[in-house]
Amino acid sequence: MMTEPLKNSEFGAALLNAGHQMPAGVIGPDGAPAPKRFNVYRNNVVVSLTEALAATYPTLQKLLGEEYFAALAREYIGKYPPKSPVLIWYGQELADFVESFPPLSTYPYLADVARFEWAWLQAYHAADQVALDPAALAEIAADALADIRFRAHAATHLLTSSWPIYDLLQANRFGACSPEDVDMKSAQSVLITRPDIEVVIKPLRSGGHEFFSALINGETLGLAAGVAMEKSSTFDLSANLSDALESGAFVEIL
Repeated sequence: MMTEPLKNSEFGAALLNAGHQMPAGVIGPDGAPAPKRFNVYRNNVVVSLTEALAATYPTLQKLLGEEYFAALAREYIGKYPPKSPVLIWYGQELADFVESFPPLSTYPYLADVARFEWAWLQAYHAADQVALDPAALAEIAADALADIRFRAHAATHLLTSSWPIYDLLQANRFGACSPEDVDMKSAQSVLITRPDIEVVIKPLRSGGHEFFSALINGETLGLAAGVAMEKSSTFDLSANLSDALESGAFVEIL
């Protein structure tokens, strides 16, 4: 067990940054400094962390290519060392890092791709819960509908983007369409949840992000609809409510 965070140790800083010299005191069996052994160990650690990032961000890796992704990972690893030995949760800051990484400034959509992949990971590992039965809404009196609230599934996340995030993922992660068919001038919002075994990704309709966001934050159905209508003149309450019930994004009517 480490007595101090890895990022605060001289050894850890040198281990995760190729430009740092080997710390004094690193010696081989013969008692002499062992730079070759240290470099091999450093490379193995960086490769392991890069593989962990690639497992979490496969679409980002595909869009960048393995070589560039590895270079990006090295930069990220040097600034954001792991805080836990559980590497499945390593890489939380990567989306913000990508967004502020100068060499990628001409590809601003990549940060939202990374945000989606982190949300997907959270949804996949969220606690299992039984999704709300859509038929439950029929039990609510018509004059009481505006005042009901919903409790969101633990796996439910929203992502709104200035880019066609859903189409980018369909083309580059799920293979549902060709990358050439993606209209990069469109903006999209998506719902991510896991009502059962598989993570569900659903594009949101006009005003849907505001509607779902309000419901997830505990607002009443009436207020959520009002917020969405203010945002979008084409907001369809019936269609969005159907999406909310059928997606498995909620577990209970309150």
